[in-house]
Amino acid sequence: MNAVILVGGFGTRLRPLTLTTPKQMLPVAGPTMIERVIAHLAQHGVDRAVLALGYRPDVFRDAFPDGRCHGVELVYAVEPEPLDTGGAVGFAAREASIDETFVVVNGDVLTDLDVTELVSFHRSTGAEGTIALTPVDDPSRYGVVPIDGDGRVTAFIEKPPADEAPSNWINAGTYVLEPSVLDRIAVGRKVSIEREVFPAMVADGRLFALEREGRWVDAGTPTAYIDASLSFLDGSAGSEPAVAAGAEVDPGASVRRSWIGPGASVAAGAVVEDALVLPGATIGAGAVVRRSIVGTRAVVGEGAQVVDVSVLGEDVEVAAGATLSDARVPAEAE
Repeated sequence: MNAVILVGGFGTRLRPLTLTTPKQMLPVAGPTMIERVIAHLAQHGVDRAVLALGYRPDVFRDAFPDGRCHGVELVYAVEPEPLDTGGAVGFAAREASIDETFVVVNGDVLTDLDVTELVSFHRSTGAEGTIALTPVDDPSRYGVVPIDGDGRVTAFIEKPPADEAPSNWINAGTYVLEPSVLDRIAVGRKVSIEREVFPAMVADGRLFALEREGRWVDAGTPTAYIDASLSFLDGSAGSEPAVAAGAEVDPGASVRRSWIGPGASVAAGAVVEDALVLPGATIGAGAVVRRSIVGTRAVVGEGAQVVDVSVLGEDVEVAAGATLSDARVPAEAE
């Protein structure tokens, strides 16, 4: 089965980490985000994945020189310009000559969704498209999708005010689509699948949805990226090693519920808590890193404090004794 994976965005919410690296190529407690997404799809019969690329396509190509990941064949579809969600799906599917039922996923969503069940439900209803739904506390940031007793979508309401949302079941960013959906997507212009394509399918009675609870993380913000990564350490999503091979942690350092990437080092007296220290980064003696992200090869000087969801970009240096709280460095990346 084919899958289209949307990975073309600029990842602005995760800057400065994404100034040089697409967010789907950031490590999530070891493997990159895109590797985790593809591994999950492979478990459900996907054997060909079309990456809908825009920002820094070279990084993806370099990461998978043989064009495969977890046994899945990779196809690269590089948008000539940003085409929005629907336009990206249409462009990628046409580039890959998809002519049968296919899956679409957002490349920054980590989930344990049973994609096999979603495909089976889709086929049983004769739908043109089927959306996976997940419950959230605040649906105002997402597309809310009410359904009838048969699972047919009765409306598609993108980002409603919190007090007007008809339910808390939202679009989880995984779809099963028939190739006929491509006829609904104009060529050569921006098309929103949420605001144009899905509402038209609702009007025709051709869109269905399946409500399922489970792990679902939109890892596109610093807080969500930290939480998603740490969930792979504590057993809630996996049991990856907290200190990667090739990392060095001094016996006099304290590392609690954090991930230390390959080649990174944590000196004596340092405290790292609920944090991500990306590959090659250095945490100096007596420094404190708490609930923050230290970018690749960044340096936190002796006695410095990096706290409260601060994010350090690649190769950034924090001076000894400095304090950063809820900071983005370099700041102009905000």
